[in-house]
Amino acid sequence: MYSILDFLYHPYSQYPPLYILLEATAVFLGFVSVWCSKNNNILVYPTGMISTSIYVFLLFKFDLIGDMLINGYYFLMSIYGWYFWTQSKNGIILNKISRMNILDLKTSLALFISAILFVFIIYYYFNMWNNIIAYVDTITTAIFFVGMWLMARRKIENWLFWIIGNVISVPIYLYKGLALTSFQYLVFTFIAIAGYFAWKKEITYVK
Repeated sequence: MYSILDFLYHPYSQYPPLYILLEATAVFLGFVSVWCSKNNNILVYPTGMISTSIYVFLLFKFDLIGDMLINGYYFLMSIYGWYFWTQSKNGIILNKISRMNILDLKTSLALFISAILFVFIIYYYFNMWNNIIAYVDTITTAIFFVGMWLMARRKIENWLFWIIGNVISVPIYLYKGLALTSFQYLVFTFIAIAGYFAWKKEITYVK
């Protein structure tokens, strides 16, 4: 009988050793990045940028266009987030943790819809509407696009989007044959829950 270990190992038996090493490195740095985010530490961005760069390469090689786009977007948003988080005046950080306001809500909604349309066009162009995974990818991409934007803006609600997206991603990446990445998203889910409560202790209320 095809055991669980066989299911997890089989895809890796067909991968070049370099790809396995790169995925393991990206997973490790992903853990470090999310942990830094939980602790409101600026190192979330440099570690995350290295991790996402590796994933862009790997996902391109595996023809996972939607996932590749997510990681490319993460990289760009990390540049913005790094800048936004470090803004200060007279040694005082200007952009502290806060809740979403009406403008943030409108921006998030617009970003969610735009992400769905964008990924839909990409999948249509590459003729990749061949299974249910493509549709799930479209939704998770939109969820993560909003989550990353809110994290860059230091909004506590970013964790809610990460939690939802991570939960969906666990079985999806397992199905895609990336067991290490699936495990990463499982751990991410628990860190995101902890991150929400950690940020809640430091929150600055915005009208």
